[in-house]
Amino acid sequence: MSIITQAYLESFWSRPMMEVNLLVFMNLLGALLLGLLVGYERSYHGRAAGMRTYGIVCMASAALTVFAGYPGFWWGGAGHGGVPVDPTRVVQGIVTGVGFLGAGVIMKEGLNISGLTTAASIWASSAIGVLVGIGFFGAAILLTLLSTSLMMWGPKLEARLPSRRAMGVVLEFAAGFEPDEAVLKSTIAQWGYSVAEGSLAISSSNHTIHWNFVMFAVKSHPQPGSLFELSRHLRQLQGIEGLQISHARN
Repeated sequence: MSIITQAYLESFWSRPMMEVNLLVFMNLLGALLLGLLVGYERSYHGRAAGMRTYGIVCMASAALTVFAGYPGFWWGGAGHGGVPVDPTRVVQGIVTGVGFLGAGVIMKEGLNISGLTTAASIWASSAIGVLVGIGFFGAAILLTLLSTSLMMWGPKLEARLPSRRAMGVVLEFAAGFEPDEAVLKSTIAQWGYSVAEGSLAISSSNHTIHWNFVMFAVKSHPQPGSLFELSRHLRQLQGIEGLQISHARN
């Protein structure tokens, strides 16, 4: 006996089924719009993950959550309403999967780590989709506004608060020159900086020594203050052959 009957096929297009599909569609559309809003901030600042990535993550998270709310309509509602449903396991799978996506945008270059904010916001985008999927529309909108506001104005707030600026420094010394750690630390201490403990890494090739370390400001207004002035002072140190310096950011 064939299970594909006319009645079975018509059950997929019945009025109750179409109403459920309409509700799911509205959930997906709302999640997409909220995801696009969060993604626009990242796209505006030139990040690799932009509106499309956030929109897809948020919409897919909603899709994987909202279907769990209508088990009685699965497979055309043909006697499958008793299937046990645990939405928390669905959410767990979403969070795990999105975690791999977030890890893909985190990049480490020297002493700088970038992409952490983007990874965290992608994870938040999946949470927005889950909230939409289970019907917490107000909470989803609030989380969208909070996430977007934090990414837009968080850096400005951080810039106004007292902090210790950190720089990643790579010093290349002239061939045969033996640098003195105490002299270097004493010199930069006079400028208002200090070497972060445990950050110094030393390498040598062809009788040339390279020092790689993080230095941070211990005064509110160190001198030299700018990255350009600091690089000029470092180049004037004895035995310096090459220099690479950048803000140690994440």
